[in-house]
Amino acid sequence: MSVLVDHIDVFAGGLWLTFQLCLLSAIGALILGTIAAVMRISPVPPLRWVGTAYVTVFRNCPLTIVFFFAAFGLPALGSNADFLRIPGLTTLFSRLGVDIPYFRFAIVALSVYTGAFVCEAIRSGINAVPAGQAEAARAIGLTFTQNLRYVVLPQARKAAIVPLGSVIIAMIKNSALAGFFGLVGELSNSGVNLTSALGEPIIPVFIGVSIGFLIMTVPLGLLLDRAERRRAVAR
Repeated sequence: MSVLVDHIDVFAGGLWLTFQLCLLSAIGALILGTIAAVMRISPVPPLRWVGTAYVTVFRNCPLTIVFFFAAFGLPALGSNADFLRIPGLTTLFSRLGVDIPYFRFAIVALSVYTGAFVCEAIRSGINAVPAGQAEAARAIGLTFTQNLRYVVLPQARKAAIVPLGSVIIAMIKNSALAGFFGLVGELSNSGVNLTSALGEPIIPVFIGVSIGFLIMTVPLGLLLDRAERRRAVAR
């Protein structure tokens, strides 16, 4: 197990890059998932169709395929995927010390894929809100948007927090695929490179990789357990 101590800087660098990837992807997935959930319960049929189509496609599509199209399909759409070079994001990546094209593609893949599951988690929370709440809001003259903002979503958030946390934990584990699609320096990619370049034993290396993922997922799982217990007591 000395390989873990001798190459702690490699594992730490991979953990830091993976953390950045997961954080930005979680933000993107929460935004996309919330928008899709609102579309799925919208009174406008075309919006419901679009939201349903998005969830149906990405929830039933293997993540490997999504990564493949993000890593190889998006660059083919334009020179270096210029449409992804949003000034604010480019500045953010530079401040984070990340200047890797595949970093952006990995964020797109994880956000779009995870957003479908976030949508269903939020929609389950919305369905947990008593129908009388929405009806009372409509009775006092609130619009659909106001009803969502002030009545439904605040209550749905409490019911959806545990499912959402489980989705984010799954996304953190899914991020391991990014290293196999060109994201150099990611935690799993660092383990593969360490094994092949230095001839280190594969089992100790991937024990180190597993520890890195556990560092990110176990605290989140404990927070979810605590949130679930508090919600159970409140009921």
